Amino acid sequence: MPTFFETRAGGQLLAAIAGALVLWGMLYAFRLNVMAIFRNYSSDRVDGLFLAFVVAGFASFLYSLLRIFDLRREMQRQQEQGRRALWTATHDHLTRLPNRYAFERFEALPTSGSDDAAHAPMATVFSIDLDGFKKVNDLLGHQGGDFLLQEVAKRLSAFGAENCVFRFGGDEFIVIARDLLPTRDARFAELIVHSLTRPVKIDALWCQVGASIGYARWPEHGAQIKDVCHKSDIALYEAKALGANTSLLFREEMQMKVSERAKLEGVLRTAIDKNQIRPFYQPLVDLRSGDVCGFEALARWTLEDGTSISPQVFISIAEETGLITPLFQQLLSRACGDAKSWPPHVCLSFNLSAVQMEDRLLAARILEIVEEAGFAPERLEIEITENALIKDPTLAAAIIDDLHAAGILVALDDFGTGYSSLSQLARYAFDKIKIDQSFVRSLGQGGGRHGKIVQALLNLSRGLEVKTTVEGIEEHHQLAYFLNEGCDIGQGYLFGKAMPFEQTVSFLDERRAVLKTA
Repeated sequence: MPTFFETRAGGQLLAAIAGALVLWGMLYAFRLNVMAIFRNYSSDRVDGLFLAFVVAGFASFLYSLLRIFDLRREMQRQQEQGRRALWTATHDHLTRLPNRYAFERFEALPTSGSDDAAHAPMATVFSIDLDGFKKVNDLLGHQGGDFLLQEVAKRLSAFGAENCVFRFGGDEFIVIARDLLPTRDARFAELIVHSLTRPVKIDALWCQVGASIGYARWPEHGAQIKDVCHKSDIALYEAKALGANTSLLFREEMQMKVSERAKLEGVLRTAIDKNQIRPFYQPLVDLRSGDVCGFEALARWTLEDGTSISPQVFISIAEETGLITPLFQQLLSRACGDAKSWPPHVCLSFNLSAVQMEDRLLAARILEIVEEAGFAPERLEIEITENALIKDPTLAAAIIDDLHAAGILVALDDFGTGYSSLSQLARYAFDKIKIDQSFVRSLGQGGGRHGKIVQALLNLSRGLEVKTTVEGIEEHHQLAYFLNEGCDIGQGYLFGKAMPFEQTVSFLDERRAVLKTA
């Protein structure tokens, strides 16, 4: 009870009691005059009760009045807090733009009561994703990245009406343009790209990002705004695949492509669980002796109906869905088990995905698989592309060092097609470099410019005392050229296509028989 009187309501009650006491005293002072009239009709007890009822009624009225005013102020305060909480829940604290939750609460777009299609309301939803934002974040830190996002929000706000520009998180934004004619939305997207790609000065540095945009129209592509947004996201995905600063309108074939991809993802999970993806092996031939010195393991997937899925398709899906690690471990384990039956001088070459180079435990995973399979680490060669090295050079160097420490060889794959090839050779210790088959295809009978490039690459490898493998040898004149240039190892259809393990044993026997009779 004492704590009640410390509250506002308790204080008001005390004030009402004090007021009642004051009123009681005033009435008592005038008791003789005020109550004289009633004495002729009532007793002293009735006089006292009447006085008490008057005082109590006044005190109750005063207390109720104070509580009403206080409750009104409390309701106003709670309403204001509710408005602030709703704003906080529906807006991004950094850019102060409406967020994804606000988009879900977005009011329905206006409907037309007219049958005239030319005057029917319309809107276009633009899904926007920044290209190169991570580089700015890495270069300038989160404060620089936050400043860039705020500047992007300001620029986008100039294109959309109030509460029609949203930030969904990260570097993803949505702009809803009302009553934008279909003939103008492509131009509108170009203007957004042009605005966002203008350099931004952050501290003393000028930074620039790109933008990919996908857009869809309401009501053409959906009755609900969320459905239109979903289709604009699909178009955005296609735009990003084409490169930075690209904008695309949603088309139905995009939806079919996404549906097929989602279906294939489910089938891929099942295939990995059932161990249905197999390694095939393409021979690597020592160009000096003509003998097979190794096989490169290549993933192959055939559905139950006999349809073959391209590795470019299912490897890409595995990378995006996080399935690449279990798939890699499964294939490597099976390949190591197969390779044990080959002659000791025949090595196993295995490709790494660029995504796997972000795994700090990668070298330990590989070594564990090799040990469980009972395969000699010295007979395993891991191929790494140049593009896989640039994401985290320090981590890549640590992985390569760990592989070397375990006795595993490391080859630089697709040499000459990635970024900073010379710097990669200077920083990392490779045991072999593989010259990409694009140089072989464009190599004419007389060599030409591509021939000079190949000669330079071979001279570089000899200077570094690193072996070279040339991919994609399919013609005899190509083989003759690389034999003359002193290349170490050849690979291509001229020697043999990728084959299942069962055929590798007979292939090795046939190759030895040919060499004996040569």
